Amino acid sequence: MTKDKVAQVYDDVIARNPGETEFHQAAKEVLACIPPVLAKHPELSAHKVLERLCEPERQIIFRVPWTDDQGDIQINRGFRVEFNSALGPYKGGLRFHPSVNLGIVKFLGFEQTFKNALTGMPIGGGKGGADFDPKGRSDGEIMRFCQSFMTELYRHIGEYTDVPAGDIGVGTREIGYLFGQYKRITNRYESAVLTGKGLDWGGALVRTEATGYGAVFFTQEMLKARGQSLDGKTCVVSGSGNVAIYAIEKVHQLGGTVVACSDSCGYVYDPDGIDLDLLKQVKLIERGRLDAYAERRPAAQHRTEGRIWDVTCDVALPCATQNELDGPDAKTLVGNGVLAVAEGANMPSTPEAVEVFLQADIAFGPGKAANAGGVATSALEMQQNASRDRWSFEYTENRLAKIMMSIHDDCLTAAEEYGTPGNYVTGANIAGFLRVSQAMVALGVV
Repeated sequence: MTKDKVAQVYDDVIARNPGETEFHQAAKEVLACIPPVLAKHPELSAHKVLERLCEPERQIIFRVPWTDDQGDIQINRGFRVEFNSALGPYKGGLRFHPSVNLGIVKFLGFEQTFKNALTGMPIGGGKGGADFDPKGRSDGEIMRFCQSFMTELYRHIGEYTDVPAGDIGVGTREIGYLFGQYKRITNRYESAVLTGKGLDWGGALVRTEATGYGAVFFTQEMLKARGQSLDGKTCVVSGSGNVAIYAIEKVHQLGGTVVACSDSCGYVYDPDGIDLDLLKQVKLIERGRLDAYAERRPAAQHRTEGRIWDVTCDVALPCATQNELDGPDAKTLVGNGVLAVAEGANMPSTPEAVEVFLQADIAFGPGKAANAGGVATSALEMQQNASRDRWSFEYTENRLAKIMMSIHDDCLTAAEEYGTPGNYVTGANIAGFLRVSQAMVALGVV
């Protein structure tokens, strides 16, 4: 009966949210893990927790008009989905990318709800963004877009209501323009309304590195649980943005070697190990493509054919975007002897890929657990803003490492308790679900 109940909830999700395939995928993954929990806690069914969890508390869509450098008026669409606030103010990033639509924002907000719960911090889940592409745009164009975007968004956010951060296409520069407009409109220096700020105006040390570092800390814990470590391991990291770059950095610090990374134009294979200083120069300073990296690195090859997952490795860290690693990719990785896979991005592995990893008994860390380091450090940034304090890099990184260790242990414990020992997917979904659902019951029908 419990399985039938969950199946009915999923059918309702599809019916109420037609065409939103990413949201359907995220909901299906969580719901598939829940029947044993409802069997043990029947009161959750009586309170319709599943139904409420799958319906966002608030969905906001708005027009974003702005003027480009040629004086032409451009129109984009902005989104903010405030998914669940049972544990605290909505918390989640803003994504600026042409692919952004309501379904993607809902999938991200849904995932964020459970991810934030896993951190143990008092934060709810939300997500937002726009179908604006910052690539190729001048600083002036990006500033004008951000100001127009915030002119609508400001009325929906606040340090006790909803605290956005960055995501794909939104870094410190964009957060600066957004915060400046928020401050201008409200006449308040409300530092904790946005996270991912610059260090000179309320930002936190380690926030830039946090998602990448956190994914690697989680990977190290998965390997440790199997009597291994990252030391001496060959790794592949997809992407070359902030998450990927700092995942590479932490892998190297822990004794591993990253031999490949990627962008939308292909991937670089560097058998001597990625030169992190050169990668940062090309991607963070020059905002260039990876072929520029290969041109300055004699042993490196820039490949536009094939897949980055064709590269033999011990550890794979997908850190780019959703559904970038599919079933055939997973089979290739397993066939080449991969030991561990941890998701630095949000849902980068397709359901088919996840099934391949689980069937092969690969240590697999799902995004809602493995990439929770970014939002955990955002919550630490909020703490510092609230107390008008600033912590050292070492102190903040140590807090992050402990949070990731705790998430790992909570996932393992939940997986064991509910009959799937070693399965981080079910462990993460169940541990996150229990925290959110128990808070929802305590707060009543709201």
